[in-house]
Amino acid sequence: MTRLVLTDATVLDGTNAAVAGRTVVIEGDRITAVEPDRPGGPAPADGDIRVDLAGRTVMPGMFTCHFHSTYHELGSKPNTPYGNEYPPSYQALIAAKNLRTALELGYTGVVGAGGSNDVEGGVKRAIEDGLIRGPRFWASSRELSTTGHSNDGVPWHWGMRASGAVRLCDGPESFRLGVREEIKRGADVIKLFVTGGHGTTAPKDRIEMTRDELAAAIEAAHQRGVLIRAHLVNKPAIMMALDLGIDIVDHCDEMDDEVIAALVETGAFVVPSLHFPKHFLGFMGSGLGFAADAIQADLNHMYAAIPKAQAAGVKFVLGDDYGAIGFPHGLYGRELRLYTEHAGVSPLDVIRWATRNGAELARRGEDLGTIAAGRLADVLILDGDPSVDIGVLADRPPLAVLKGGEVVAGTLPPAT
Repeated sequence: MTRLVLTDATVLDGTNAAVAGRTVVIEGDRITAVEPDRPGGPAPADGDIRVDLAGRTVMPGMFTCHFHSTYHELGSKPNTPYGNEYPPSYQALIAAKNLRTALELGYTGVVGAGGSNDVEGGVKRAIEDGLIRGPRFWASSRELSTTGHSNDGVPWHWGMRASGAVRLCDGPESFRLGVREEIKRGADVIKLFVTGGHGTTAPKDRIEMTRDELAAAIEAAHQRGVLIRAHLVNKPAIMMALDLGIDIVDHCDEMDDEVIAALVETGAFVVPSLHFPKHFLGFMGSGLGFAADAIQADLNHMYAAIPKAQAAGVKFVLGDDYGAIGFPHGLYGRELRLYTEHAGVSPLDVIRWATRNGAELARRGEDLGTIAAGRLADVLILDGDPSVDIGVLADRPPLAVLKGGEVVAGTLPPAT
């Protein structure tokens, strides 16, 4: 089998500081060796492709763990039911494009956080069958919540029970059935809307589901072995969801010491997703009126809380509401800068969020998220060390993106 031998590499393994002067050997879809450079390198084999990286960085492919593949300028058509802005066939093409964009920017793993019209399961299959090129993809359900919750249609559209991005459930058994049917339709991740706030029209102190409904949904997802996540902003709802076993907390805007302790105890993951509110605040400016002060206050609170939570052992991951109005897919690099420049997280810690933590969230920590022998060869080649300068990742695409040992974006330096 042909081997790809990368010499004079600086290895940033996803956990530790970068180490220069390494050789990385990839055979098939796996990394087979990571070792110090030595004269002549590994014993040559027929068909070897040897590439001198001249000190360039090798790091794991990243994960973005809050991804709306079907969203494009969501909210720009206010009189269209949420999630039915385009036909499902068109949404599949939007999803394919957005997933390809993520891959080209170094995100070899993508975890869905809500999609429209059961599209994501089919797009995932198209990727796995080789019909289209994309990252490893954990497809999401539609969002599940109760009648009249913040995303439940528009007033004039009386005839539609639920729109394309929403499945309405009322009562524990309705949620149990809803979860099971979404899994049957291809969901690897169940998305719930438990509160208002954080970009919705409902106030953040509103709780949209009862405890019994939330418990039934979580239990049904775990019985079928899939992840379950929830839009959670206010503290009472966050604590209730953690107590019931939620896997992923989206937003977590009212994180405090008690919430931090519960997150550490339960091992739940947090997607702070601060990029969208910060971007929206800059985009809308004074047009938000008094709401601008509230958004800035929420941001300031989280900027202060994240380093404390990080030190306590809370597991953060990347991802945000890309595809919302004025917030297109492809702006992912700015998210890296936000956490390093505004929340005081070190570049190396943000890289851990994107690699090791993302793989663990996706339950693939045993073979993804790090550069080590035996791991799948989802690898980025970078011109510089992002643990020293996050701009190496934030400001430009990788020189090359490998997924399972295959170059899927960019190009490697010439073979020697």
